[in-house]
Amino acid sequence: MKPWILAARPKTLPAAVVPVWVGSMPLLIDGDPFSGSWPLFWATLVSCLCIQIATNLFNDAVDHRKGADTERRLGPQRVTASGLLRPGTVLLGALGFCLAAALFAIPLILERGWVMVVIGLVSLFFSYGYTGGPFPLAYRGMGEMFVILFFGFVAVAGSYFVQSGEWGGLEIWTLGLQCGLYSSVLIAINNLRDIAEDSLSGKRTLAVRHGKTFARAEIVAFCFLPVLLWVLLLAGDLPSLLLGFLPAMVGAVISLAVCRTEPGPRYNSFLALGAVQLLLFAFAATLRSALP
Repeated sequence: MKPWILAARPKTLPAAVVPVWVGSMPLLIDGDPFSGSWPLFWATLVSCLCIQIATNLFNDAVDHRKGADTERRLGPQRVTASGLLRPGTVLLGALGFCLAAALFAIPLILERGWVMVVIGLVSLFFSYGYTGGPFPLAYRGMGEMFVILFFGFVAVAGSYFVQSGEWGGLEIWTLGLQCGLYSSVLIAINNLRDIAEDSLSGKRTLAVRHGKTFARAEIVAFCFLPVLLWVLLLAGDLPSLLLGFLPAMVGAVISLAVCRTEPGPRYNSFLALGAVQLLLFAFAATLRSALP
C-alpha cells in the first residue's frame, strides 16, 4: 500500500481539492437551503481527486520511460524509477482511477447533462496527455498553462456550474484564475528543482527554456498576482481585504526561499509550503463567502 500512497503524491492533492471547494462553497454556505447540493459536491470532489491521482500515476510511469526520472532525482521518490512498482502496474492503476473518476461523475452528468461529459472527457484525456501522447504538455513548456486552465478556470467554474447550473460572474472567474495561479506555484517549484535533470532528458519546461532567474520570477509572480487580483476585484471591505493577505504571508516565505536557495532537495519543503498557501487561499475564499 505504501508505494501506491507514494505514487498518488499526497502533497499535490490540494490542487484537486481547493478548486472544487472554492467553486462550491458560495452556494453551500449562503444560508439558502434550496441552493447547492452536498452530494454533488462530494461526487465532484472525489471525481477530481481520482483524475489528479491518475495524472500523477501516468506521470510516474511515462517520465520513467522517457528518462526524466532517474536514480539521481532530487524530488520525492518515484515508484516506477525506484522499482517499487512495475511501469505496467502503475499504468493500470492510472486507468483504474480514470474509471473511478468517470463513475463518480455520473451524478454530475445526470444533473447537468452533456457539458459534464465534455469536461470529463477532456480532463481524462489530459490526465495522460500532460506527460504522454504525441504532444505532452509538460515536455513542451505548457505545464503552467495547463494548470491555470484546468485547476483554475475549469475546476472552479465547473464546480460552480454543478451547484447552480450557471457559470458564474466575475467573482467566480477571478477565483478560478487565483486558484490556477496558486496551483502553478507547485509545478513551478518542481520544475526549478528539476531543471538540471529535465534539461538532460529533453523535458523542455519553462525553467529549462528560460533559466533559473525566469523560473524564480515566475514563482514570485504566481504567489503575488492572486493577491493583487483579490485587492482589485474581490475586496469589498476591510475584513475581506485582510483575508486576501493570508496566503501572501506564505507566498513571501516561498519567494524568499527560492531566490536564496539553489535547486536541490530543500525545494521539497517549499512544495509543502505551496500546498499550505493554496489551502490558506481556500480558507480565505470561504470566509469571504460567509461574510455578511
